[in-house]
Amino acid sequence: MVMDEVTAEPNGAPLEEFLADPGHCTLDLANAVARCAKSLGLRHAVVYLADLQQRHLVPLTEVAASLPIDSSLAGWCYRTQSLRVEETDRDEVTAWYPLLDGAERLGVLAVHARTLTSESLRQGRALAALLAMLVSSQRAYKDSFVRRTRTAQMHLPAEMLRAFLPPRTIGNGHVVSTAVLEPAYDIGGDAFDHSLTTTSLHAVVLDAMGHNLLSGLTSAVALAACRNARRGDADLSALVDNVDQALSQWLPDQFCTGIVARLDFGTGVLEWSNCGHPAPLLIRDQKLIVDALAREADPPMGLRSLLSARERRVHETRLQPGDRVLLYTDGVIEARMADGRLLGLERFADYVIRASATGEIAPETLRRLIHSLLDSSDSRLRDDATILMFEWQPGG
Repeated sequence: MVMDEVTAEPNGAPLEEFLADPGHCTLDLANAVARCAKSLGLRHAVVYLADLQQRHLVPLTEVAASLPIDSSLAGWCYRTQSLRVEETDRDEVTAWYPLLDGAERLGVLAVHARTLTSESLRQGRALAALLAMLVSSQRAYKDSFVRRTRTAQMHLPAEMLRAFLPPRTIGNGHVVSTAVLEPAYDIGGDAFDHSLTTTSLHAVVLDAMGHNLLSGLTSAVALAACRNARRGDADLSALVDNVDQALSQWLPDQFCTGIVARLDFGTGVLEWSNCGHPAPLLIRDQKLIVDALAREADPPMGLRSLLSARERRVHETRLQPGDRVLLYTDGVIEARMADGRLLGLERFADYVIRASATGEIAPETLRRLIHSLLDSSDSRLRDDATILMFEWQPGG
């Protein structure tokens, strides 16, 4: 999305008119960029979105080239969610702004100008905020966004399941939750969910039996049952019971393991129910607190009959500020590393600890971790691998 040099308007009225007219929100993003940039007196701007696996920043124009997230200035902006400025060969300056939908990293905005002033930097931030809202609104129904950010053919089970997934990252001033899922284009039964209320974070990780369309359907039904119960203000026990009933009624031969959790971000009280799944991990003060959240697991969801007469168990603990909790599927710790060994719990936790020690933001920690499992020619995933991590920082 590139716009030729324009003459600045005398004031901000055109931008105010743009925001006041709901019809402008349905404009093609190229026209929206051009009109907004003109109203702000900016020379031209280019929107880049992260591809599905967060390896490249893909421009929404045929004029510019894709940029690697790991080795470019634009990528540095994306990785750190910070402004970056550079001089170019064309005797102009480029300012890179992160495009953020709340806590979710969408990509970056490049604003090109002959010079930068405090006023033009402020205007660039305003433009980035507006464009992030437009991208978030339009990508739900415009396949052009999806096509630009895919680098491979999506398999049908993955296509179905991804339609049910929430944004990778959500958060507020008290908590951030972020997730990754691989193989991105060929997932079968793994899924995650997270959401916020005025007082709580809800988080779910699921692993359905098998690796096919029926597995994806099982996870999709389980996610819908979780949300249905959660939005009816059900507690965790009733929420899992809702999943049990849904699977028993509609997919009686299917089941899934999972963790459902609720964090009160005012008090730090964490509740969770373990349904045949690996126990969550707790990282505190850059140390893995071994077995801190390990409890005897109940049967998988969809196998309620194995519980006999008792109810699903809900466990409780109180977190400390700065604690990170990891929910994951067994495909993560069973991933084969380049040295031939399985990743395992200790190496998994150690990676997160070392990344947090550098001050890395949570979404970047998981992005780099999942890539480390994929990038070596000798490493491989034996199953779907999903990681969801939330960090409690009250008043952060």
